[in-house]
Amino acid sequence: MNKKPWYESLFENYGKKYDRECFTQGSAGECDFIEKEMNCNKSLRILDIGCGTGRHAIELSKRGYAVTGIDLSESQLARARQKAEAAGLKIPFLRYDARKLPFMAEFDAAIMLCEGGFPLMESDEMNFAILKSASRALKSPGKFIFTTLNGLFPLFHSVEKFCMDTRDDGNAAYRNNCFDLMTFRDHNITEFEDDDGNKKTLVCNERYYVPSEISWLLRSLGYTDIGIYGAKLGAFSREDKLGTEDFEMLVIAEK
Repeated sequence: MNKKPWYESLFENYGKKYDRECFTQGSAGECDFIEKEMNCNKSLRILDIGCGTGRHAIELSKRGYAVTGIDLSESQLARARQKAEAAGLKIPFLRYDARKLPFMAEFDAAIMLCEGGFPLMESDEMNFAILKSASRALKSPGKFIFTTLNGLFPLFHSVEKFCMDTRDDGNAAYRNNCFDLMTFRDHNITEFEDDDGNKKTLVCNERYYVPSEISWLLRSLGYTDIGIYGAKLGAFSREDKLGTEDFEMLVIAEK
């Protein structure tokens, strides 16, 4: 029997602890930016890819937007449904593989934030399949907003030190980071506690992308207007020029 990919094992029972991670605390500010990008048009349908515990989908739904959330983890989706019900919201939270979405030109916008699937896959082809699948789900014109790991960062900084410096007590810990210049993948050991307090250790790797790669991939999918910026937690802005200090990049693509 095949061993589960690390990203499936990570999210098996990690909904409550995930919501306490430092990188999940900027949802409201990030939704402010999304609203601005949507011109506050609440008639637009939004697809949240890799929605996790539903933090962006729930916030946008509270503001009157029609959002559908998809994720591969049933545990994360269960947490999202629980939170939505507690808030009196009816949001479709559906289990799908982001590489194989069933939607065809159904949404006005798609969001994929905090590495919602992309770029966690085992190969570049699998990551690209997520971009292709998301693009098929979009109408034309349509807008795709996502964040991904900035390949410029590890050329100048230690990923392990960054993760250590931004980690709060009780959050997941990352060690033995090794950035491969040939593949632009960071290999690491991730240690965390699941929602039941069980300690777990996973061997993980994530793909970092440089801006020119992202632009080329998106242009090959028919996007004609592509903007790439620095991604500040809870404070996305088109005014933030991407640099080597940015751990993540914010991508806004229109077709």
